[in-house]
Amino acid sequence: MTKLIIRRLIWTIPVILLVIFMTFILMRQIAGNPFRTSERAIPVEIQRNLERKFGLDKPWYEQYWQYVQNVATFDLGPSLVLRNRDVNDIVKEHFKVSLELGALSFLFAFFFGVLIGALSGLRANSWVDYTAMFVSNVGYALPSFLVATLLIYFFALQWDVGLPTSGWDTWQSKILPVIALGLAPMAAFARLVRGTMLETLQQDYIRTARAKGLRWRRVVGLHVLRNSMIPVITAAGPTLGFLITGSFVIEQIFAIPGIGRYYVTAVTARDYSVVMGLTVLLAIIVILANMVVDILYGFLDPRTRDART
Repeated sequence: MTKLIIRRLIWTIPVILLVIFMTFILMRQIAGNPFRTSERAIPVEIQRNLERKFGLDKPWYEQYWQYVQNVATFDLGPSLVLRNRDVNDIVKEHFKVSLELGALSFLFAFFFGVLIGALSGLRANSWVDYTAMFVSNVGYALPSFLVATLLIYFFALQWDVGLPTSGWDTWQSKILPVIALGLAPMAAFARLVRGTMLETLQQDYIRTARAKGLRWRRVVGLHVLRNSMIPVITAAGPTLGFLITGSFVIEQIFAIPGIGRYYVTAVTARDYSVVMGLTVLLAIIVILANMVVDILYGFLDPRTRDART
């Protein structure tokens, strides 16, 4: 297991370098001037001074190497648009909100997805199964921004149950954003758990366990559910990374002070350092989430752990 972790950590280095390089090249292909904040043109001398200050007058390969060195020292650089602000400051102030939103949405999706999928698999072809799959199909088909709009319309306008539709201060204000962001992953988990449980229930070792006289609850908990969780854990890593990094739309709708607002604004304003810094940060989160999944995968199925090491 230690060798697997070390190997994964080593492989993160070229992946991060590739992410930085691709983001660097793509941002340079976007037309525009990050220093131009109005329709009036910037004087040539001022433009040159700004480019010299932020190192944009150097060749692209020198800029890329300098940025890689800064990232190695955890320095994401200054913002080109937001005066007197560093990317590190933006991350410290707002990333914890996006991280909390993504983590809560993941817990919501994982818990209820596994619960609904397990009930549906154990009650196959019953009204419980049909109802659960109907809810899952609807939840999977609806985009998050539409779910958010419907939640605001019904809970805030029609029923007025007292749930805030903006901010991130109280636990009540976190309910609607978490549901809106976690509904689609919940549906995906439910469908995956149901399918794997139906397949696991047909295995010979399940029939052998029943023939030995083991209690049905023990069979389900020890054999059926545990083996059915392997593909779910595999999908959990990318899902967690998606929920943390893909909450920009939900943050905009519910006015949540996360990094999504800065990310979208930085792309439109050609703020290279903010876009690259946040992209590198989000890529590291996805890589770490997948590494955690590999470790959990090895505990659930020791055969894969022995094969990978």
